[in-house]
Amino acid sequence: MSSSKSGLSPARLARIDAFLQDRYIGPGKIPGAVTLVARKGEIAHLSALGQADVERGRALKDDAIFRIYSMTKPITSVALMMLVEEGKIALDDPVAKFIPSWSNLGVFAAGVGPFLTTPPTRPMQVVDLCRHTSGLTYGFQNRTNVDAAYRKTEIGGIGQRTNLDDMIASLSKLPLEFSPGESWNYSVSTDVLGYLVQVVSGLSFQDFVRTRITEPLGMIDSGFFVPPAKAARLPACYNHKPTGGMALQDDPEKSPYLAEPTFFSGGGGMVSTARDYHKFCAMLLAGGVADGQRFLSRKTIELMTANHLPGGQDLTKLSLSMFSEATNAGIGFGLGFAVNINPAQVLLPGSVGEYYWGGAASTAFWIDPREDLAVIFMTQLLPSSTYPIRRELRTLVYSAIDD
Repeated sequence: MSSSKSGLSPARLARIDAFLQDRYIGPGKIPGAVTLVARKGEIAHLSALGQADVERGRALKDDAIFRIYSMTKPITSVALMMLVEEGKIALDDPVAKFIPSWSNLGVFAAGVGPFLTTPPTRPMQVVDLCRHTSGLTYGFQNRTNVDAAYRKTEIGGIGQRTNLDDMIASLSKLPLEFSPGESWNYSVSTDVLGYLVQVVSGLSFQDFVRTRITEPLGMIDSGFFVPPAKAARLPACYNHKPTGGMALQDDPEKSPYLAEPTFFSGGGGMVSTARDYHKFCAMLLAGGVADGQRFLSRKTIELMTANHLPGGQDLTKLSLSMFSEATNAGIGFGLGFAVNINPAQVLLPGSVGEYYWGGAASTAFWIDPREDLAVIFMTQLLPSSTYPIRRELRTLVYSAIDD
């Protein structure tokens, strides 16, 4: 039978921990994991398994503060949409309205040299940044000369030593990969949204996030670095070794996350806990309200979680970059989230309108409004494409629904 009002079977939820322990933690594939499953306003499952620091034999606890990397993107997108609701910026505004140095961005002319360009068919709009159809990219994609130029100028790298202003100035000198709206490419677009939040609000991006989102939501352990008093709660981060097992990537006692950065990345710079991120998810599930305070309207969240890919297509039709956060078939993209538009094509249990994203160190979350469900999964293994753990978790969680 299901547990209390959540409608989830405790016996079937217990399969999650057994699966993670047997398949991943026991064999040393991931160091540990915190998993939170909430439905109908109730946290039905919260567990911490394995180790926070394999080298020091430190057990992982459910209050661990994780590097959430690209799970920062939905928070940044919410910040931007708050300003849209205030009439300070619009999704169809040209980006150059707020970044004049971008008025003449050209599109890379493939095959004729790294910096020869042609004019875009239309200007980049704010919506293009929200849905990754901007023509921007990430250097780590290693596909084109534009990617290489990003790497050379250290644009968009986690821990980069510049600031948002410097990133915008560097991007003004580089071509776009494609004309805005013509393709989908995972990119530094959400970092640019963070810059727009600064320009439009008059606050620094980090102060806007703190005063408008994390503090009002009671996300007391979320921010852009881990303060000294909480340093012991930062786990180690690991790289997957091609030969199997893990190699230490970021020692928690020497981590750059222990000090305030100069580059506040809206695309991947935040740290958080499973409970904190659940507060963010619960606010979205409740139609933009938490503890009597409205953060966004229900209609704005409906807009954010619709499929905004041109022509209603899925990522298989438009994506230039493949990555583990979306399996692509049956998946669209909204304003800061991937969106399930066809569960039968995804080949997983789920709902039309379910939305989600993940981080580079294999963290993940998803929200299913039809089932009043939110799931947060935290671990620290790079890259996120190493294992199909996110797909497996969906099967395990949905199989526990008992009403």
